[in-house]
Amino acid sequence: MKPVIEFDNVHYTYPGDELESLCGVSLSIEKGSFVAVLGHNGSGKSTLAKHMNAILVPDEGRVLIDGVDTADEARILDVRSRVGMVFQNPDNQIVANVVEEDVAFAPENLGVAPAEIRRRVDASLRLVDMYEHRMHAPHLLSGGQKQRIAIAGVIAMQPEIIVLDEPTAMLDPQGRHEVVDTVFSLCRAKGMTVVYITHHMDECIDADRLIVMSNGSIVADGKPEEVFTNYALMEREGLDVPETTRLLRELREAGMKLDGEPLNVDACADLIARTIQSERSRK
Repeated sequence: MKPVIEFDNVHYTYPGDELESLCGVSLSIEKGSFVAVLGHNGSGKSTLAKHMNAILVPDEGRVLIDGVDTADEARILDVRSRVGMVFQNPDNQIVANVVEEDVAFAPENLGVAPAEIRRRVDASLRLVDMYEHRMHAPHLLSGGQKQRIAIAGVIAMQPEIIVLDEPTAMLDPQGRHEVVDTVFSLCRAKGMTVVYITHHMDECIDADRLIVMSNGSIVADGKPEEVFTNYALMEREGLDVPETTRLLRELREAGMKLDGEPLNVDACADLIARTIQSERSRK
């Protein structure tokens, strides 16, 4: 399948900085996939995200979005219509005093016809389970609800790709759960390509692919269960692993022979129960 996002030897240094924030990054992301990006503060993950809709453009190398070069100023609207961005603080993306007006803001600026805007606003709010709040004031909503409104505003643009830069960093556990569930359903049910920047391990366990960044470079790229069980790498980068991964490691060190690396809690519990049952039946 043809990649929808391509980075080709991308270098970038912020003005006034001496060290590069991206150091020759090359990667490709397939359409419809859910890719999570991890890394400590300063690893380059947010810089990577901002290159995906031309907030930043490379000093060297190139970024292609569905074949369009982000450095081509004549095509910048094409890039930004394909890639929607959701940031850490939803208050920075909410611009109207009524929820449905906020969701309508971006398509209005794109010149979408009023009847189509109405359809998109209603559909987007239903997708994030916020339709019943369409006439509410955004500032009265919870953090998780605000972030879902921000996501609805991006969906209303009908992008092919949604890039979320630590969207749950300012939320409580309930808000985090709401946002993660919303994003996963968009990817799985609607076939949207999702790039999810986070530092919460439990938000990555169901991703198709996990990328770890360090000092502007990609240091790991694979399925979550493969990356999380690279204990030396995770420890070196100062990153935690899911509780399930840690538990399975400790059980193996204690002598239990476990076949598999499930990250989901229920699947992990099922593996342990089956292993215990199997060991008992052999005795």
